[in-house]
Parts: sequence; structure tokens; C-alpha cells
Amino acid sequence: MNGNDDETAPVLIVGGSLVGLSAAVFLAWQGVPVVVVDKHRGSSPHPRAIGFTTRTVEHFRQVGLEVPPSLQGMKPPRRARVESLTGTWLEEYPWTPGGNGAYGAEDSPVHAIAVTQDRLEPLLRDRSVELGADLRPGTELLGFVQDAHGVTATLRRRDDGHEYRLHAQYMVAADGATSAVREALGIGRHGAGPLSVQRSILFRAPLDEYLEHGVVQFEIEQPDLKAFLTTYSDGRWVLMLSDDIERDVDEQIQVVQQAIGRTDIPIELVTTGRWELAGLIADRFSDGRVLLAGDAAHQLPPNRGGFGANTGIDDVHNLAWKLAAVLAGRSEPRLLDTYDAERRPIADLRHDQLFARADYKAYLAAPRTDVPVLDDASIELGQLYRSAAVLGADATLPPAQRPDQWAGQPGTRAPHLWITTDGGESSTLDLFRRDWVLLSEDDRWAAAAVRATEQQDIPVTFVHLGTDAKPVESNAFRTAYGVESTGATLVRPDGYIAWRTITAPTDPTQTLNAALNATAMPTHTIETTASDVRS
Repeated sequence: MNGNDDETAPVLIVGGSLVGLSAAVFLAWQGVPVVVVDKHRGSSPHPRAIGFTTRTVEHFRQVGLEVPPSLQGMKPPRRARVESLTGTWLEEYPWTPGGNGAYGAEDSPVHAIAVTQDRLEPLLRDRSVELGADLRPGTELLGFVQDAHGVTATLRRRDDGHEYRLHAQYMVAADGATSAVREALGIGRHGAGPLSVQRSILFRAPLDEYLEHGVVQFEIEQPDLKAFLTTYSDGRWVLMLSDDIERDVDEQIQVVQQAIGRTDIPIELVTTGRWELAGLIADRFSDGRVLLAGDAAHQLPPNRGGFGANTGIDDVHNLAWKLAAVLAGRSEPRLLDTYDAERRPIADLRHDQLFARADYKAYLAAPRTDVPVLDDASIELGQLYRSAAVLGADATLPPAQRPDQWAGQPGTRAPHLWITTDGGESSTLDLFRRDWVLLSEDDRWAAAAVRATEQQDIPVTFVHLGTDAKPVESNAFRTAYGVESTGATLVRPDGYIAWRTITAPTDPTQTLNAALNATAMPTHTIETTASDVRS
């Protein structure tokens, strides 16, 4: 290896699975050249994740990724305790007690889907390449160093052993729960900790007749067998065992038959796996120019809330627009500090919510009783960001609640409303693309948006509600966004509300400039004072 082998890229992504590929799509869509390296040459033979939440589908909709139809409807999967698949059914219990399990579908133009990870990943690969991402499967990270200017990674192609260096301005570590990058940085973790070592057996069997009641997950309870059986709704099933016993082929078939409760059904073994079940959150999500995402940042057990993969996809959606703004020279690097400030509390919240539910509560030696169980829409679409990129989200507010309860609170996802434009009916979410967006029914804000763009070099698109976009229901905008007819709402490129003013101030231009200066952290700034910002 010599200097002639060195390459450069604005962003290096380590890990080419679900989160790494999503990061590549989101960054490339923002116009950021990315290189993705992954030691594997393709998707795992295990389907792994299957549930993708409403917010994840919204992210994919924004970047033009068409998702396939759901295999299991639009609600969290139903689970039952059973003696065996064909034996006595003991009880069915919900993921969220008292919840309707809709994941906030009524608050979105899309809905959650059940699609296997090995079916989704190829779509992400194709879309990222369409957008210009450089994918390098079969390439492993040997080590890295960073300084004030970037990260230098040493990489090796596994097919021919060729080693080379790549200099990136930033590196995103999406290299999984055992992240070598996190370990190299010395970042610790906290949480419930390791829970068990799981063995999984993936198989095919004609068992559709046992899915007629709509239950797709089964906790097997027998005197000599405690296991978890679930279907991927495509002919594949997986049996998970927490005994960490190595079984030969005959023993695998025997334990699968025991879980099913029949020995006369043909079983085709596909593959096996061994993995750690754990609840662990990284103590920080960034270190200099290296940022952790996905399981590298938060290892959450598989669950009906979709907290694992979906939380990781949320991570990189939050991160992509910030990296794009900093790399383009529009925002100061300190904008990236808000990634940890916004995403780590969400990981902690989801960890605590997971272990407050019956699915995993029993794993804790001393379950906490002070964690209120939030409904699905609150966790999925009602999480609150508190950071320097948000004005008006103080510590007195709850970490999450339903979108209708927030009513346009800064730090929350901008509400979905059906609107009509020249192109027909669409959602307010379709207004949020790569630029900041200012929403108001008062067209006096148009000049303020133009002036802010000129003075701070941060593109701000003004949308005049009632003219550019007309809500299908009258007064829906004021109710959903919590403003009066002269008020305004500033929305970030990730669709989160950065600031709002309920009524128009005396000088809209000065006030908007102050809000944008505080939340977008532009490199081209004008002098403002705290009194200029009104919310």
C-alpha cells in the first residue's frame, strides 16, 4: 500500500446492511457523494427484520423509494402463548395494552408494512446506486484514525486482499451491535444489558392453515421447550431458542416438529443463526468526525414495535440533512452536535418502553414500575427532539405524546394534512424536501423567507397555505400546527418543526432570520438577539 492507493470521499459509511444502505440513500438524495463498505457480499440468508413502521415508510416516500406491499397487514403483529402451533392456545396479548396498534396510520399518508429485510435491502441498494452512491461489498475496515480535518480509513478487498486508504470528511459507523468502530473509540454502553444468546432455525413448511386467526407470533411453552416461533409470511418460518445449544440437522428438525406439534409436515431447513439478545445504548453517538448509527448506537431486541431497525433508519434520516448542510458549507459543524442530542434520548426512550411491555419485562431482574407505557402513535410519530436545532422545546415537555396532542410543537414531526396543489391531492409531508420550509396563511411571510435565504445562504421555501397548498379541511392547518392566521411554522429538511410563532411579530423578517440563525447554524450569519425570536 502506498500513497497512490489513497482515495477521498465526503462520507464513508461502514456497514452495508439496512441502516448503512438507508444512510447511503438519504445522503445521496441530498447530493452527498458516499462510499459504503461492507465485509459481506450481500444480504444475510436470515430475513431478520420484517416490520417497518409508518415513519420509516415516510422516509422512503420522501426519497422516492417504492416499497412493496405489506405481507402482514398494517398493524403490529399479533402474538399468542401456545403449547405448540397445533396444540392448546393459552392466551393472546397485545403489544401495547389498550392501544389500537395502528402505529399512527391515521396521522400519515402511508402505513407500516411487513416486508422482509432481505427483500428490502436490494431495493435500497438499487436506489442508492441510482442516486450516485458507491457501494463496495466484500470490503472490510481494518482500522481508522481521525484528526480535525477528517477520518482516514484503511480498507481491504476480501476477494484479492488489496489494501488501500480512504480519506473521508466524516464516517458513519453502521457496523452492527458488535461495532468495531464503537469499540475502537472506547464508547461504553448502558441499559438492560445482555439478556441471552439465541439460536435460530430458519425453515420452510406448509403451515398457512395455522395463520387463519391472524396471529403470526407464537411463544411455545412446554415443560421441556421454551421457544419463539414466527412466520415471515412468505413460506419461511423461524424458531428461536434461548438454550444456546448446537444441534445437528436431525435435532433441528426434531425441535421444529416439537414446536409445531406435528411430525407429518415436510420441513426444509434453510439456515441457522446464533446471536445475542440485549438492550444496550451507546453512551454517546458521536466522537469527533465519527458518528454511530443503528445497532452500533443502540442494540434493541426484536420487538413488535419495530424499535430496532426502524430506530436506526430514523437515526440516519436525522443525520443526512445535517451532514449535507455542513459539507455544503451552509451550516457550521456544530450542527452535527444535535445528532447525539436528538437521537440518543429517543434510543433511551425506546429501550425503556420495550422493557415496560410484557414481551420483555420478564427479562429484568427488577422490572421498573415508573415507566408509563406510551401508545404506538406517540412513540412512532410523537417523539420530541430537544437540541440547539429546535427553539421552544424545554425540559418540562414529555418525551413523546400523540401528534394531535402536540399540535405543532417545535421539536416534533410536522403534522400530516391532506392538501390540494396544482398537482392534485397530496400531504403536507410532500412539501418537505431538501430545503427548509416556512408555512403560513399570511403571505407577508413570503418576503421574510426570501430575505432570510439571501442573508444566510440557507434555502427557505415559503408555502402560502390557502394558495400554494389548500388543506382539504378548513382550519385544519391552524389546529394541527397550533398557529393563528398570521402565524408561521419553520420546518427543517427532515420534516421536524424547528420554530413557530403563533401570531406575526412586528418584524417578520428579523424574527425569521433570528430563528433560522439559531436552528440552522448558518456559516453566513447576521447579528440577531434573543428578543428577535418569538415562539
